[in-house]
Amino acid sequence: MTQVTGNLPDGTPNWLDIGVPDIDRARTFYGALFGWGFEDAGPEAGHYNMCKLRDVPVAGMMQNPEEAPDEYWWTVYFAADDCDGLAKRAADAGGSIVMPPMDVMTVGRMAIVKDPQGGQFGLWQGQDHPGSGIVNEPGSFVWNELVTPDSTAAGDFYQAVFGYELEPMQGDMDYTVLRRASDGRYIGGILGGAELVLGNGRAAVPTWTTYFAVEDADEAVRTVTSSGGVVDSGPADSPYGRSAAVRDPFGVPFHVMKPAPGQG
Repeated sequence: MTQVTGNLPDGTPNWLDIGVPDIDRARTFYGALFGWGFEDAGPEAGHYNMCKLRDVPVAGMMQNPEEAPDEYWWTVYFAADDCDGLAKRAADAGGSIVMPPMDVMTVGRMAIVKDPQGGQFGLWQGQDHPGSGIVNEPGSFVWNELVTPDSTAAGDFYQAVFGYELEPMQGDMDYTVLRRASDGRYIGGILGGAELVLGNGRAAVPTWTTYFAVEDADEAVRTVTSSGGVVDSGPADSPYGRSAAVRDPFGVPFHVMKPAPGQG
């Protein structure tokens, strides 16, 4: 378990949020799956909901406007000591700015960016709110990875923006692990030569996907299906733990994972 009480080094995943068409249904689904409680930030914050584990924020969700697209996803945010500077660096490296840097009241400063292949992510410069207060514990995120057709181009981009060290895994899988240059800590990965498939059968653009830690991957899969979600594959064992690829009732893909001892 990792308790986070302050801002993390640049490029470290530090927050997740999601926009959904039915926030009540989302709260019911994720509450049953992860044991989350919820706190509505009120009308001045667009009724943004903090998802809480033991009363500590670990993620956020909000109701999408009716005119929004009918595809939804978890957005992964990366720590930014200088949100404006990192957004510019992303644009200079060939990315596009979806939402330019902006203040979110007094809680922080954010931007939304797409990499050159279309993978979308956020930047979060914490102020009153540094991000997810618990990670690597059941009910919180334990890993994030980019699913993209070209891992080499993706690695070049994220290295240019965040200064990551790239560590290709040995074997047949096209997988590159991302490390923080400051201390070599593993913070995520890039899965190349792959596509994410949405619930409606269409191939998605390159996408960051999140692994949420759970106590029991098999029990989590049963909860997903009984709560209106779908299991795409697994549970299956790997050296890193037992995991399954699932989707919530809105078709949002993510993984549930019981990390192996020493992982996370």
